[in-house]
Amino acid sequence: MKEFLGEGQHVRLVRRKGWEFIERLRVTGIVVVVGITRKREVVLVEQYREAVQSRVLELPAGLAGDMGAESLEAAARREFEEETGYTGKSFVHLGDFTTSPGATSEIQSMFRVRQVKKVGDGGGVDGEDITVHLVPIDDAEKWIKARAKDGLLVDQKVWAGLYFAL
Repeated sequence: MKEFLGEGQHVRLVRRKGWEFIERLRVTGIVVVVGITRKREVVLVEQYREAVQSRVLELPAGLAGDMGAESLEAAARREFEEETGYTGKSFVHLGDFTTSPGATSEIQSMFRVRQVKKVGDGGGVDGEDITVHLVPIDDAEKWIKARAKDGLLVDQKVWAGLYFAL
């Protein structure tokens, strides 16, 4: 049985069997997209994250179901275009992954899209300040490590995404 300890606009803190963790509210899933251009570049995004008080290098990602009923693939397509300005023909589901299973019940669904093409500006919605980076896959490890050395935080899913990009 779950005990509700507190609730905000987007998350709820719960206790079950002695463990405390966070649940997301009003979403049906979370999607992450590994986008690869025709030039073999991986599409990464950078944005400020208040929880860590820093800009973070990430894969494009977002919530499913927060805008009404939609499939995970539809959410992946929408979020990828909103954040990056790119789209692609086929979004292939790569698997479902936990993010921080000791702290949240969140499970993310990762998709890969190849041969992406530019269709808009990207940059996010509702005040998101997203910078889009196109990084050659062959140089990605070096590029990411250099950005981290400069103080940019790197989401661990970037490394998992590179695995699938290769």
